Amino acid sequence: MSIKQRLILSNIGMVMLPIVGFLLVEIVLGYVMFVILNGSIEGSDLQLFFNLRLISIVLILIVTNGLLTYYVSRSIIIPIKQLIFSARKISEGDLEYRIVTNKKDELGELSNTFELMRLRLKQAKENQARYERNRQELIASISHDLSTPLTSIKGYVKGIQDGVANNPEKLERYMDIIYKTANNMDGLIDNLFRYSKLDIEQIPFTFEEVDLYSFFTDFIDELAFDLEKEEGIAALRADKNDDYIVKADREQLRRIVTNIVQNSLKYMDKEYKKIGVYLKSESRQVKVEINDNGSGIAKQDVPRIFESFYRTDTSRNSSTGGSGLGLAIVKKIIEEHGGKVWAESDQGEGTSIYFTLRKVSS
Repeated sequence: MSIKQRLILSNIGMVMLPIVGFLLVEIVLGYVMFVILNGSIEGSDLQLFFNLRLISIVLILIVTNGLLTYYVSRSIIIPIKQLIFSARKISEGDLEYRIVTNKKDELGELSNTFELMRLRLKQAKENQARYERNRQELIASISHDLSTPLTSIKGYVKGIQDGVANNPEKLERYMDIIYKTANNMDGLIDNLFRYSKLDIEQIPFTFEEVDLYSFFTDFIDELAFDLEKEEGIAALRADKNDDYIVKADREQLRRIVTNIVQNSLKYMDKEYKKIGVYLKSESRQVKVEINDNGSGIAKQDVPRIFESFYRTDTSRNSSTGGSGLGLAIVKKIIEEHGGKVWAESDQGEGTSIYFTLRKVSS
């Protein structure tokens, strides 16, 4: 019952209940005095009857109005006090105090809204705490990942200055190591810069119609050529007759696939490396699967590999390099395309990364 309905019924009750009470008092008091006690309808008995009747009416008015006022005010004041107490708790930073109510009136709706606000504030606080932890981990990771190659570069440069590279072959090897190390550092910084721009939505997207079959045919040809040097293979599986035309940013799409493949190759522990791409045309979207025969990911880590700065194995990531941003970038780009990304993995057997892109016709 709403507060408005309660107030209307209370006002009606304040009028009707005294009237009913007055009639009952009139009947009962008259019956007792003039029938049971054989009182006289004249003189002092009648005067006593009038006096008792007046006192009863006053008492009825006081009791009925008092009870109705107490009931209505209590049904309003108690929830308001709970809201005030909860608001005070929230202002003090305590987001654990719950407001539980089964009322269906305006105050019940307000309490439910307040509880929803509390839950969202709690979630925002947890997200902020997680973001702060991630930020601290990022700083630690970036500091480590930059200091290690910098130390290596300084060591090789010092070796060249001290004449350790005393022949052309050794000098060339030193310079090649310096170049590769600096190139890895450049990639790390580029990933960090790209993720930051995606996070604040400052990267413009140019969407166009892209045939994923043609796109992956060219990409797999390039990848297969590179893997041949390491006795690996890359293959594309798709039905040529299906529709694989999606709306996508071609440059960002290449970034998605490159990041996934680089991540796969980074943790490839087999002598014979395999990368496979599977395309499946569905009614409104195209599903892409990129799998490998690498070391795989622990089941508890699979749901978190797309989180920013998350590393499944800190020691292994330290040895292979990277900031833990590659797959986080993949997720952000795919979400900008209106698609989804997820992973499946078996340790020791390999990992499959799936993502979807909307068709042009959908």
